[in-house]
Amino acid sequence: MASNGDVVLLYAHPSTQNLARQIAEGCCNGTGVSDTSGPSLGASLSGDVQKKRVVNDGILAAGSKHKMERSFSAVTTARHVEFRDTIQWKKFADGFPNLFIEDVKYMAGKDVIFIGSFHSPEVVFEQLSVLYSFPRYLARSFHFILPYFPTGTMERVDQEGQIATAKTAHAVLVGGWRAQETLATLISNIPLSARGPAQIIIYDIHVLQERFYFSDNVIPRLETAIPLLQRAISEQPDPDSIMIAFPDDGAYKRFHQFFPDDSKLIVCVKKREGKNRVVTIKDGHPKGKRVIIVDDLVQSGGTLRECGKALLQAGATSLSAYVTHAVFPNQSWRKFTEADPKFENFWITNSIPHAEEIAKHPPFRLLSLSDIIAENLLGFDLMPA
Repeated sequence: MASNGDVVLLYAHPSTQNLARQIAEGCCNGTGVSDTSGPSLGASLSGDVQKKRVVNDGILAAGSKHKMERSFSAVTTARHVEFRDTIQWKKFADGFPNLFIEDVKYMAGKDVIFIGSFHSPEVVFEQLSVLYSFPRYLARSFHFILPYFPTGTMERVDQEGQIATAKTAHAVLVGGWRAQETLATLISNIPLSARGPAQIIIYDIHVLQERFYFSDNVIPRLETAIPLLQRAISEQPDPDSIMIAFPDDGAYKRFHQFFPDDSKLIVCVKKREGKNRVVTIKDGHPKGKRVIIVDDLVQSGGTLRECGKALLQAGATSLSAYVTHAVFPNQSWRKFTEADPKFENFWITNSIPHAEEIAKHPPFRLLSLSDIIAENLLGFDLMPA
């Protein structure tokens, strides 16, 4: 961070290269929060006329620390971000990774960012190999942006024989003993760079306590993509008629602070009755309202559909949904293209690469993480020393 012209190098796994290119462009252009279907808010900046932007002020929670404000001087003095497509992602005949970073001499002494994706076990090992290499090839500092941290489905042991995905150690947390996740342990082994620990940037992690699965060798930073939804809501006709529903208490605890008007919140609760999942409304009154169900991730989508049915039965006039992470194993997203109940919109982000393909099918709509990641980086990571 020696001068305003100091370059920051941005690398990416092949599955996230489109996102990386968008992030680099957003950092250079001072782009604000936007989705892929609308114009960039950054286009409205003009010299000394606009010294400060406030995106969707009044929709964002006043006390949430997520107003997305940035001074104009931050845009003009931020260091240049250079996307580098210089990693060879090949395989040997036996299937093991055959990797090569072409520009290690150019990289030495510079700040490095890597955009990764652990969307399947097959791609984790090759990326870990690269992550460990950047500091060893003398990167001055290292940021690892992992939009989706895929450890939300098996984090505890409830009975003998269960395995908390490849446990390595134990940590005492509220509620008892839990196994640290293997991925967190592996990521924690990224070597120190000249400027200290690697920073691990994750969006809408499934359980906040998972940050304690990381060792002190790295610095986890937990961010949110909810401002993307807030802008989408502001662009809807008559946004004041929209209510936010949470499919369970966990989603409410994660996200209610972003929607400060309690009168516009609905909380559902789910329970098992035999083999069936039953969802009922715990708090809130959706009658005559358009409702958006909000959660961090979706797997089969069963809870969202049952929540939607309960909301319609209680008088909601229309349904939409938002999740940051469209996991959807086994193409379970197809249930929403011909769903009962019908969803008017289903907003997802590209935190998982296959989201771009899913978003080609109504009712899905893609909200790109690129601008919000650029916004976070421009906040202080790219500022000159």
